[in-house]
Amino acid sequence: MSRAPFSRATVVGGGLAGLSSAVQLTRAGLPLALHEGARQAGGRCRSYHDSQIGKVIDNGNHLVLSGNGAVARFRATVGATTPLAGPGSASFAFHDLRDGSGWTLRMNEGPLPWWVAVPSRRVPGTRLADYAALAKLMKRADVPISSVIATHGPLWERLLDPVLLAVLNTPPGEGSLRLTANVLRETIARGGKALHPCVAVPSLAEAFINPALAWLASHGARAELGQRLRALTFEGDRVASLDWGQGPQPVAPDEAVILAVPSWVAQGLVPGLSAPDTFHSIVNAHYDFPLPAGAPPMLGLLGGTAEWVFGFDDRVSVTISAADHLVDSPREEIAQACWNDICRAFGIAAPLPAWQVVKEKRATFSATPEQDAKRPPARTAWRNLFLAGDWTATGLPATIEGALRSGETAAALVMAR
Repeated sequence: MSRAPFSRATVVGGGLAGLSSAVQLTRAGLPLALHEGARQAGGRCRSYHDSQIGKVIDNGNHLVLSGNGAVARFRATVGATTPLAGPGSASFAFHDLRDGSGWTLRMNEGPLPWWVAVPSRRVPGTRLADYAALAKLMKRADVPISSVIATHGPLWERLLDPVLLAVLNTPPGEGSLRLTANVLRETIARGGKALHPCVAVPSLAEAFINPALAWLASHGARAELGQRLRALTFEGDRVASLDWGQGPQPVAPDEAVILAVPSWVAQGLVPGLSAPDTFHSIVNAHYDFPLPAGAPPMLGLLGGTAEWVFGFDDRVSVTISAADHLVDSPREEIAQACWNDICRAFGIAAPLPAWQVVKEKRATFSATPEQDAKRPPARTAWRNLFLAGDWTATGLPATIEGALRSGETAAALVMAR
């Protein structure tokens, strides 16, 4: 029996997944209300003015790539004019704190990867034959990475380990080969043109969140901040009501509900929902200190506490992925250790400037084959309830690209009705 189409929608969650859903549905002409439990939208991609360093900072540094299609579609739709900064090429600078060596990986733009045959472009100490590992990483299989390639040697230690750690936010050897293959097929397999690193400057809010909220408001969509969903009630095959803390409010028969909240929140609202239940943390440190002129805007560090350093016009930030070993350490110790790494990498002699450390204890799900298998699809057992979030079955790790695609998928299911 055919179902009546939806003519309105409620989106629960104002992170990138929820915003993506809301933008797509609004673009299709569906009236909707967007509800976010926090006082600001953005979720894990939020920006705020930090009084400790006196500047606007992001809760964390999020890298996107030039080949990220959902990122480009989202920003184009909402008219985001703040550019994403980067080198304009597939260039990745590294510095090894253990021996002071530095190098820049430089990939060519086309899909034929001739850069691996040029010693000055590839990782120092590697041979051409070592790069056969990249082909092995593009095989889609539900097995750990360590089961298909060796997790030692110059290529692993100087490239694959630090890059995959950042992509998966999971110890790379334990990471899902299927998720890794999906990322590599959309990036390195397409050539350097899809691998330009891009960072939101001056902030994630300016690059993604504020343009989306302004676009939704200009198209009549209502955004309610500080309104947390407390409960769902179900009748038969549909969500019947939503409770925002003031008692159940009925859901109209022609109304779709998209739940774009963290996985543990969704599990508390939806009975029997399968979702990842193991997570890894991310630690970020921010400093009121601009990098020296000519310093690379992004630098991978090996052998220290800091892993990736991002330089902005007015500050420098550090990201540490899968930081479970560090997340419970005193913030002052983290700030000092990362600052020491920055000074060594850039040849700076300066005391610890004003700083802030931001810890996300459940930053992403653990991107292992076991946890990936627990990710649910966007469609649920209830005909008017759909899921969005980077933890749903997007085929990608928990990334900005995955979050935006999940919103597109949920919106498409609504519009298909």
